[in-house]
Amino acid sequence: MYLSGGTCALYIISGGTTMELFYQAMCEDNLKCQANSLTGAQWFLLFICLAIFIAFFVRNLNSVAPISVIGSITVIAYCTLLWILSVREGRPDHEAVDAPILPHNNNNDGAGAFRNVLNSIGMIALAFRGHNLVLEIQGTLPTNRKQPSRKSMWRGVAISYLLIAMCFFPLAIVGHWAYGNKIPMNGGILTALTKFHQNNTSKYIIGAVYLIIIINYLCAFQIYAMPVFDNLARLYTSRKNKPCPSWFRAATKLWLGGLTYFVAVTFPFLPSLGAFTGSIVLPLTLVYPCLMWVAIKKPARFSRIWCLNVGLASLGIVLSLMCATAALWSLIINGIDANFFKPR
Repeated sequence: MYLSGGTCALYIISGGTTMELFYQAMCEDNLKCQANSLTGAQWFLLFICLAIFIAFFVRNLNSVAPISVIGSITVIAYCTLLWILSVREGRPDHEAVDAPILPHNNNNDGAGAFRNVLNSIGMIALAFRGHNLVLEIQGTLPTNRKQPSRKSMWRGVAISYLLIAMCFFPLAIVGHWAYGNKIPMNGGILTALTKFHQNNTSKYIIGAVYLIIIINYLCAFQIYAMPVFDNLARLYTSRKNKPCPSWFRAATKLWLGGLTYFVAVTFPFLPSLGAFTGSIVLPLTLVYPCLMWVAIKKPARFSRIWCLNVGLASLGIVLSLMCATAALWSLIINGIDANFFKPR
């Protein structure tokens, strides 16, 4: 549940920031309009209010499927729009793509390059933090001996990753071709697009991209928050030995919304800790499945399959520790803007 809650806090930060960018894009050069913009904390509050309002219409993990479909459609839509717009607008200043500029001079040596590789692994792990929901989702699927849930789950995972590849490979290739080392350290291709092509791209197109991303964040918030709601409802049912009442579900949603909002306002720089956070969640992908398989199947100790799973789990732990160390090392060298209670 801690990972789901942390992810929800990240979505509040990202969603609130995107709402502000959407507002600024619509205002353009209207200084009076920009002066009336909300503060960072107010944008966060607006996002969490919308997210919790939607959550009241989602009873449990079984009923989150339509929202998941909407979220998937919005991901495909904004990824496609981003790379199409980047191709249409072309390279800024028609300059050749250079090698990426590293954020600190000390990164130009071998140790710095190795540290950047480990940080990249941490960021990738953070991007695939949804692995903690796989078993939650599989647990809701009907299963029997003839048609075990693992088969339908495998098909779903295969299709999902095919769609992910179709979205992000073109985005990565076109982004590198169009912007190269001009992509900002924070914000990615969307920030680069608005930075270099805002003057010759309609504000309504830019606004539409922002709006689609906001809808995606709202949908993703439900997917990550729902396991927390379901687990709390399950705890209530197991302890009270009676069905979970509606007031308790509503209270848990308000509680999680308030808690994640507090975390987002307290630590608005959480996205800057992406590499470190990713290294912490890396065991979900590389360690837990191996150990769970050993615990469930109970193979003979020191057998070939036992050694394989334990060895892979050990390698995952080592890699996670290395990524965490590299992330902390980078934070010490490059510093961080720790703007506690000052979202902007």
